[in-house]
Amino acid sequence: MKKHIVSALSLALCLGLTVGSTVTVFAEDTKTIDSLKIAFSPYADSDTITTATEPLEDLLKETLLTKGYDVENVDMTVGTSYTAVGQALSAGSADIGFISGGNYVLFSDDCDVLLTALRYGIKKDWNDGTIEENTDEMSTYYRSIILAGPSEKGQALLEKVNNGEELTWDDLNDATWAVMGPTSASGYIYPSLWLNEKYGKGISDLANAVESDSYTTSLARLASGQADVMVSYGHIRTKYAPEWKETFGGTDDMVNQTGVIGVTDKIYNDMIAYSKTSEVMQ
Repeated sequence: MKKHIVSALSLALCLGLTVGSTVTVFAEDTKTIDSLKIAFSPYADSDTITTATEPLEDLLKETLLTKGYDVENVDMTVGTSYTAVGQALSAGSADIGFISGGNYVLFSDDCDVLLTALRYGIKKDWNDGTIEENTDEMSTYYRSIILAGPSEKGQALLEKVNNGEELTWDDLNDATWAVMGPTSASGYIYPSLWLNEKYGKGISDLANAVESDSYTTSLARLASGQADVMVSYGHIRTKYAPEWKETFGGTDDMVNQTGVIGVTDKIYNDMIAYSKTSEVMQ
């Protein structure tokens, strides 16, 4: 099943980009699968992910039929957290998961990689007065950033960085951080490694770290001043700058109210993994 899922997912995802594409050649001998359970990590809010992935259900069923698998139901869900998706793969209650590199590291005993993603790179001049832009080159990695917001403390941290001064642990520990769950690569793991490399500390050592259920929640907290800094994937401003004021409550353009005060090492791109304990995937 695994090798057929790889080609089926690849083809289904490609066909999903082509309006009117259909698959019409079917395998002669088919095996019936009652249900294929796919879990998505909460990269965005549940409704957004559900709407974006809805076309994948029929495309995947049709494509798998050409490989000899008649899947009666494709059950797609959005996990309540990154950890929840990893746990589902580990338990076999999800057959396939769209997960982060951090999640894979934590649950690699019970899941393995089917496909990995490429993404457009971004320019690296973080605080040049403009929002980061995508390049034309594809990248196999990305980075996490520590983004300071419009609060008094956030701006004080950003000013020190822009003046070429080194931030101290006390500087950072005095700030309120918006972070993701412990299995999020860009929202927890790699920022913790960054803190450890520079200060011998981690996110768990911060006096004021607040866990968010999504990056959009972190953005809302940053814009309102509830958080002084947030951690996220490096292209967060590229994606959400147009919505900064209207959706998140910023009082000026995002480029004028935020700035990067830290950048982590390279992070393995997101992936599609399968459960080693799922009977369907054997």
